[in-house]
Amino acid sequence: MGRKIIRRRVIRAMSDGTTRVREEKLAGEEPLEIRFGHTSFTTSMRTPGDDFDLVAGFLLAEGIVTKAEHLAAMRYCLGTDEDGNQTYNVIEVQLGFGAVPPDLSAARNVVTSSACGICGTNSIDEVRKKSTFELREDCGRVDLGVLLSMPDTLRESQKLFSSTGGVHAAGLFSTGGELLILREDVGRHNAVDKVIGAALREGRMPLSDTVLQVSGRASFELVQKAAMAGIPVLTAVSAPSSLAVDLAQDAGLTLAAFSRGHSVNLYTHAHRVVNA
Repeated sequence: MGRKIIRRRVIRAMSDGTTRVREEKLAGEEPLEIRFGHTSFTTSMRTPGDDFDLVAGFLLAEGIVTKAEHLAAMRYCLGTDEDGNQTYNVIEVQLGFGAVPPDLSAARNVVTSSACGICGTNSIDEVRKKSTFELREDCGRVDLGVLLSMPDTLRESQKLFSSTGGVHAAGLFSTGGELLILREDVGRHNAVDKVIGAALREGRMPLSDTVLQVSGRASFELVQKAAMAGIPVLTAVSAPSSLAVDLAQDAGLTLAAFSRGHSVNLYTHAHRVVNA
């Protein structure tokens, strides 16, 4: 399988004019193509690893699946590099009963970068999908102190970031502060897809009493993915976008950001954060 960590020789230049040759560890980034039958649906850049989780989470966010039974099978297809080695960069999906088959005529015809989760969709209406899971007002209540502890817990568990400094992380927490699932990737939306996909494959859906903590900013796409998975609280260490706040308000999702140890900004549905 493609590697999560790639080693490269670099020259480190100092302000005093000296240089030093050293080896650096870089986060791997490779394309992953998703196919239905022999038809390509989309290709996304990602850090190799947890690929089936990534595909499952992506398909849930697209409204194609909502539970593990909707994924009858996923398998790697033949794909080779210039040396003839298997790349494990193509996954074929077989949907089960109850899934919503995608319109392959509207398949994404561009490579989605690791920086963008919705590039290539035909219109903004396509990403404002209705979630199967209701975001109930009485679910997801979390103590402020527990919420503030989540960024540190997430950071302490980021092994790939500790090695490379070049990946985002997403963590699914219980409302009591237990880290349930952690995933890392060069793309923040990929990290979230991997977390949600892992939860789906483990039969945890809906995620009605959980909190999604992300290491970067809170974008529209991350709010959309959380809502589609039934996650009532999304919290980020950096800023939200205006559209993320609008969508969170409309969806009934609690959006928190600038979570920095002793304080956090609550943008929408603050009633879920207790003792705030």
